[in-house]
Amino acid sequence: MKKLNTLILIALLAICTTAMGQRYVSEVFTDVQVTTNVPYGFNASIINLLDTDTTNDAHPLAHPLLMDVYQPAGDTETDRPVVLYFHTGSFIPFPANGITGGHKGDSVCVEICTRLAKMGYVAASVDYRLGWNPLDPEELIRRWFLINAAYRGVQDARTCIRYFKKTAAEDGNPWGIDPNKIVLFGQGTGGYISLNTAALDDYNKTLIPKFLLPGPVPMIIEGVNGNVWGTSVGQVPPGYPIFTPGDTLCYPNWPGYDSDFQLSVNLGGALGDTSWIDPGQPPLISFHTPDDPFAPYVEGTVLVPVVNFPVVEVQGSYLAVRLANLYGNNDVFANADFTDPYTAAANAHNDGWQGLYPFLTGDPNDSSPWDIWAWDNPNATELCDSVRARMYIDTIMNYFAPRACLALGLGCDLSMYSAAEEILDVGTVGLKVSPNPATAYIRFETNAEYPIQHIYVYDLNGRLVKVHTNVKANDFTMQRHSLAKGTYVAKVIFEDGIVTEKILFH
Repeated sequence: MKKLNTLILIALLAICTTAMGQRYVSEVFTDVQVTTNVPYGFNASIINLLDTDTTNDAHPLAHPLLMDVYQPAGDTETDRPVVLYFHTGSFIPFPANGITGGHKGDSVCVEICTRLAKMGYVAASVDYRLGWNPLDPEELIRRWFLINAAYRGVQDARTCIRYFKKTAAEDGNPWGIDPNKIVLFGQGTGGYISLNTAALDDYNKTLIPKFLLPGPVPMIIEGVNGNVWGTSVGQVPPGYPIFTPGDTLCYPNWPGYDSDFQLSVNLGGALGDTSWIDPGQPPLISFHTPDDPFAPYVEGTVLVPVVNFPVVEVQGSYLAVRLANLYGNNDVFANADFTDPYTAAANAHNDGWQGLYPFLTGDPNDSSPWDIWAWDNPNATELCDSVRARMYIDTIMNYFAPRACLALGLGCDLSMYSAAEEILDVGTVGLKVSPNPATAYIRFETNAEYPIQHIYVYDLNGRLVKVHTNVKANDFTMQRHSLAKGTYVAKVIFEDGIVTEKILFH
């Protein structure tokens, strides 16, 4: 009879959880609140210097850095993880870039940020500084322009991180975020930003041959461009090309805060150099089409979209994630032992490098199958297959969700991503739950050879209402705290399986 009751509870739990979903794993909110054009800093842009209108001021101009912030409507949590989403666009303003996206309001940015907010995250679609000359006839000059643009993007990403940390510490945490649970999520050009922000943590890493001009002269000079964090002034000295001596190229923003984040995600993009990856950096989740003609999956030359001019040899998602695995940065994924269909599909083609999802589209020209654009997009050469694109986004979100839970320590119940759990006999593990019914606390006790690993508590609608991870004890007292009066299902996880118990609070 006890075994039958356990099976009934398991079935109830599975049905309810599937129906209602779980925060950070699936969409549990129906509405999203969006605050547009939030300034997260200001900095010097060179975009006006590239304008053919000679009446423009020939100096870099400081301007606000803006983002749109997405939050789950009606949410009462005040310590939510935040995802900073960076759009594509080749560091060139839309529509001059010749592609279908290039700003924080792109359809795919809205789609993914909305989904993240419905999952319980705070998501910010972030604009960053643009400007380089992809059409310069000299490859070395194109490279100089591009590495400078990417460097500014890295600085802006870190500025945005510090903005959220500053507002949490000084301004009453208006966005309700946990400043120690931050994700950088980049698409296309934004993928360059998220990958390189994870790896480029020392200015000296830029001093490699491919980023040196004849002389040799570094393409990035810390005193001119500011440091990699964007917390020092960058000012043009006499004799520096293009700019006027005294021009400011970097203004510090929120220098009193660190720029640490916990997870990097990229859809396409590439890394300036794999020598930048070190042990101890944030874990990487990478989605990439191996036939990407613009940003290599393994290693190759970056090409300017539309005109296909070569710029610089870089390394792609495959090599970046491979090193993240070898250095232990992705151990949090490798040890998860997921067996869900999304993991299986990725593992069929990623050579065992956890966190890497190759999209085999069958079309060598399809570098961004997740992309969505409006029918009247001025750069579109065909109608968008939004149904297909959203299917790719479904895969992205389902692969991302459990790994983000692990990387951020969100305490999600991820058992549905693993092999079917063995239902253990209560008598075998010696589980005692008392007092039950209870008023203030419940004590869980087990036999010495069956230490409790985790405890997840669900209400009868399948909502996860309490989590205790890494218990690793045979005697654990769970405090009631704010749990309402009622009946709950406690899922007690052991190394060899699970036991469920119905618990009641008066």
